[in-house]
Amino acid sequence: MIDDVHVTASPGPSDLSVVVIHLMKGPVYRDTHEKPWALLLDLRNQVSDYVSVLGLQVVADESEGYAYLRSLPVDDGVELPRLVARRPLSFQTSILLALMRKRLAEFDASSSETRLMLTREQILEMLRLYLPPSTNEARLVDSIDTNINRVVEMGFLRRPRGQEDLFEVRRILKAYVDGEWLADFDARLDEYVDELAVSGSEG
Repeated sequence: MIDDVHVTASPGPSDLSVVVIHLMKGPVYRDTHEKPWALLLDLRNQVSDYVSVLGLQVVADESEGYAYLRSLPVDDGVELPRLVARRPLSFQTSILLALMRKRLAEFDASSSETRLMLTREQILEMLRLYLPPSTNEARLVDSIDTNINRVVEMGFLRRPRGQEDLFEVRRILKAYVDGEWLADFDARLDEYVDELAVSGSEG
């Protein structure tokens, strides 16, 4: 007589694990991560408790449709190693982020649409005004393309599938570039533009 053999299936990742792993990899968006987004809304308290052990907190904006992790403030002088790395930005990349944030604010104030789409040419023209004059057009365009690709890697721009020269400005940019940062950067940008004007007139 042969005993019954009971085969126990290997357990798959739990719903909590699915959400946390997605968040560790980067922002979770309602429109592109439907399952992790739905799970996050169902398990928000559990996810918050889990990542807090790692010195992180979940920031979720349901109206804008995104969620991400950020480091908890340092408490009592105890600082944990950072899991969410700070990214040093070049001045040109900062300019691009500021210009996109402004364009997003203008878009929200004047349009009922939710997705701000910009062509590569529009971004080139936005940035061109804030870059030093150059007689090498190809080098200037390459520099701007480098900054565009950097912002794509950071998750603030997204190329729709099959459209290399069209970009969606991701609304999570509003969480990273707030009004205070923008006002401070505006002041620096005004000084920078004045310096460009002086150097251009001297040339």
